[in-house]
Amino acid sequence: MNKKIFIVATVLVSLLLGMQSCNEDNFFADKDKFADLNSDPSVVSEPDIRFLISRAEQQMYNNDYTIWFYTYNDYVFPYSQVAASTNGGNTTTFNEGGLTGLHNLYASLVPGVDARMRIDGLNEDEMNASQAMKAITYAIQIYVGISNFDYIGGMSYSEAGLANYTSPPLLTPKMDTEQELLNLWLTELDEAIADLGKADQFSLGNQDMMYKGDYTKWLKFANLLKLRIAARLVNADRAKALQVAQQVASSSYMDDLGDDLLYNSGVNYRGTGNGVGDGWIGYAGNNLIEFLKANRDPRLRFIFRKNNFNPEVIDAIIETNGVAGLPSKIRDIINLNGEGKFDSWKTGFEEPWGRYWGVPLSTTATTNNEYFQQSTLFYATKTDGSSRKTYTWSSVIEEKNQRTTLTYTYPTKPGGAVIQVVGNQVPLYVLLGSAAETNLYLAEFKLLGANLPGSAQDYFTKGVTLSIQRMDNLAQRHQIPYYNEDPVLANPEEGAAKLKDGEIADLLTNEAFLLNGTDNLEKVYIQQYVHNLITPGDLWTTVRRSGIPKIGSSYFAWEDFGVGNIPRRVAINTPSEADLMYDILKDYYQQAGITTNTNTASVLSSERLWFDKNNPDYGAGPKN
Repeated sequence: MNKKIFIVATVLVSLLLGMQSCNEDNFFADKDKFADLNSDPSVVSEPDIRFLISRAEQQMYNNDYTIWFYTYNDYVFPYSQVAASTNGGNTTTFNEGGLTGLHNLYASLVPGVDARMRIDGLNEDEMNASQAMKAITYAIQIYVGISNFDYIGGMSYSEAGLANYTSPPLLTPKMDTEQELLNLWLTELDEAIADLGKADQFSLGNQDMMYKGDYTKWLKFANLLKLRIAARLVNADRAKALQVAQQVASSSYMDDLGDDLLYNSGVNYRGTGNGVGDGWIGYAGNNLIEFLKANRDPRLRFIFRKNNFNPEVIDAIIETNGVAGLPSKIRDIINLNGEGKFDSWKTGFEEPWGRYWGVPLSTTATTNNEYFQQSTLFYATKTDGSSRKTYTWSSVIEEKNQRTTLTYTYPTKPGGAVIQVVGNQVPLYVLLGSAAETNLYLAEFKLLGANLPGSAQDYFTKGVTLSIQRMDNLAQRHQIPYYNEDPVLANPEEGAAKLKDGEIADLLTNEAFLLNGTDNLEKVYIQQYVHNLITPGDLWTTVRRSGIPKIGSSYFAWEDFGVGNIPRRVAINTPSEADLMYDILKDYYQQAGITTNTNTASVLSSERLWFDKNNPDYGAGPKN
């Protein structure tokens, strides 16, 4: 024991002597060599340009909670006939559009401007090798700009972020009009595409959180942004829209799942974090659910969640309240055995399809308790009346695609097993651009007369196929409930949501997927609509510019809301007189014909943004 202590003590003394010798012989003797490792607190350090671009990328999607909470769940989904509130449906005031959540454009624009200015200040060789990095910054800020453009129109863009590089600092940048923005963005994207195709460019590597320094993929994404701009011009300047589509088709564009831009800011990114709560995640609209069901579209299972009415729950309700205790829709699609219990689903309503139901969207339906008092009407208890559980039979939007922190408890009978999908286990991936979207745009522009090399049907088929594959991939990544199985069923795999062999091929034989001369453009717009359900992007713009869902459609019909004046833009605040931008903003809104500080439906529906002025009315169908 004493020997061990002596050895340890000897080693410690030797180490201390060695450290002292090192300090005396090296540090004090050569302290000047360490000067470069220290920083003068009075000197501002130069940021690494790569980190500025990483910051800009991180801010491409920077306000997820309010975008989902307000913009989509409260306004876009109801106005686009996707869903109605689980708290009573669409009331007569649902069309009073309040202020909405938008991305902060300048959070991505300012680091991009800074990066570009610093690149321009490099020596010639370094500057020439950094043009692709510079090009990325335009794609980033234009993506965010388009996202906000759809709701508010014009904005400060061309002169924004220049305060650090102007004398005196430019603190009152001009408000660019919608026309100016679209033209400028096309010019910037063309220049960016040229630079992204240059050889011998400095690689961002892992500092590029999106594409790991693959500039070809950024080039393809830039071409998708051009198509988005063309889509907004389709009824404002069709000739230009078709010209842009032709440019994209002759370039490199997103055409494979590997080209998709998936946003994830880090391994711990889980999406919105907090849930949006009951009433905000809505019940699916009936016409949309029935369209997806009629075509056996697997995306139904990725976008919406199955209802609670599995055989175990059905039997529990029957035991508590008899067959009359079931929703009428459920009574109509089940077969009972001799004991009056669940035996099987009727033909056409087998798992999982019989578990998806929507609600009416009309404001006149709010008093229909079977739809909007579900947790009151449909319940079961133990035989002694205890352990009451309530159940819903209408499908809701799958919140796991907004936040993976959601913990979902599978529906079981009172006193039954507790089976859960536990949240906060996997990262969330947000689809910001895709090959599916690209091909669906090309199908549209081909039908409208653009000179494109492929056929509309080929673009259309590929777009739908890629859309399904991407949604299946996201559902798997996000571990949505039911993806691999329905654990409450006797045969759990029977109720799985995941994509099954042969489903896409079967789907594509349906009339709604054949561009055979009947309703071709409507069919394409419907698929753009369905694809946009998975991402907070272009859904409302698609509805406004296409006129779909169409009144009287044979596929997916517009439902009369029972009230007029559905908003075409969001409410915009009146600028404060203390704001340095007050005069500029006031003049812009007057010139644009925008009344500020109002959520009145008649104003928001009549005062259309410039790009929306020639678009069809809601439900009117496409302009050929």
